[in-house]
Amino acid sequence: MKSTPNSSRMYGLIVLYEMYNDFLLRALDGIDEKDVQKRLDTKANHIAWITGSMVQGRYFLAKSFGIDLPSVTDELFANNKGIVDDAVYPSLTDFINDWKVISPRLEEALTQASDEKLDEKLHIPGMEITLFEMISFNTYREANCIGQIALWRRLLGYAGMNYM
Repeated sequence: MKSTPNSSRMYGLIVLYEMYNDFLLRALDGIDEKDVQKRLDTKANHIAWITGSMVQGRYFLAKSFGIDLPSVTDELFANNKGIVDDAVYPSLTDFINDWKVISPRLEEALTQASDEKLDEKLHIPGMEITLFEMISFNTYREANCIGQIALWRRLLGYAGMNYM
C-alpha cells in the first residue's frame, strides 16, 4: 500500500483496489481487438462491455469525490446501461488509457477520504446507500469482472491470466 488511508475502514479496500489496478491490465494482456466483442453465440457480456463497465464504475466513484473527467465510457455506459447489441464499443486501448487516467486520481481520493465523507448518502434511482457501501460494492464487482475476463480469455483460446 502506497500510503495509509485516513479512514481505517478503507485499508482492505485500498489493498484490493491496488491489486485490481494491475489485474485488469493482466487480464486484458494479449487479447486481440477482433475478439473483444465476441459473445460466442450467447447473450453474455463480452470483454469490451465488461472492461468498459469497470472503467465507468471508477469514473462514477471519482465523481463522488469531485473528480469529473470525460471518459470513452460516458455514452455507452451512462446510467448503468447494459450491453447494447450491435453497438461498436471503444477499443481496449481506449479503455486502458481511461483506466490509467482515473485509477491514480481515485486511489488518492479513496486514501484521503474521511469517515464523514464515506458516510455521505448517494441517491441512486430506487435506493439510497452510503459512499462507503458503493465503494465496497464496486470493489466486489471489479473482482467479478476480472474473473469474467479471465474466463473469456480461456473460452477464446488465450492462455490463462497471469497474476505475476
